[in-house]
Amino acid sequence: MSNLGPLRRCSRLLVGVVVTVIVGTSLAACGNSGMALARQACTHVDRSILLLHQATRQPTLMDGAKLGQQAYDQLRSALPIAAQAAYHDGQWQSLMTTLSESDRVPEATLVPALQAQCRVVASSIFNQPPPPSSIPAPSAP
Repeated sequence: MSNLGPLRRCSRLLVGVVVTVIVGTSLAACGNSGMALARQACTHVDRSILLLHQATRQPTLMDGAKLGQQAYDQLRSALPIAAQAAYHDGQWQSLMTTLSESDRVPEATLVPALQAQCRVVASSIFNQPPPPSSIPAPSAP
C-alpha cells in the first residue's frame, strides 16, 4: 500500500498538466476565432466577386442575372459569419458593416472595399495582435 501514495500523486500531477494544456489550447482557439470567421466570410466574398465578374461576361441577360443572384447570395451568406467575427474581434466590424450594405448598395460599388478588407484578413498573421481600432467592441447580449 505504501507504493500507491507516490503513484496517486504522480497521477494527480499528470491530470493537472493535461487540464492545463487543454485549457490553454481552448483559450488560444477562442482568441483566433474572430480571424477564422473573418477568413470564412471572405471565402464567400471572394466567390461572390468571382460570380459577379462572370455575370458581366455572360452572352445573355438571363444568364448574367442568374450569376448576379448567385453572387448576391454568396455575399449575404458572408454577413452572419462576419457579424460573428466582429463579435469576437472588433477589428472585423468594417467587414461586417460593408457586407450589411449589400442589400442597399450594388455589389459592384462594394467590391473595392470588400477586396481591401479581405486582403487584410488574408495578410493577418496567426497569433498577431489586431491593429488598434477606434471602434469599440460590441457589447455582449
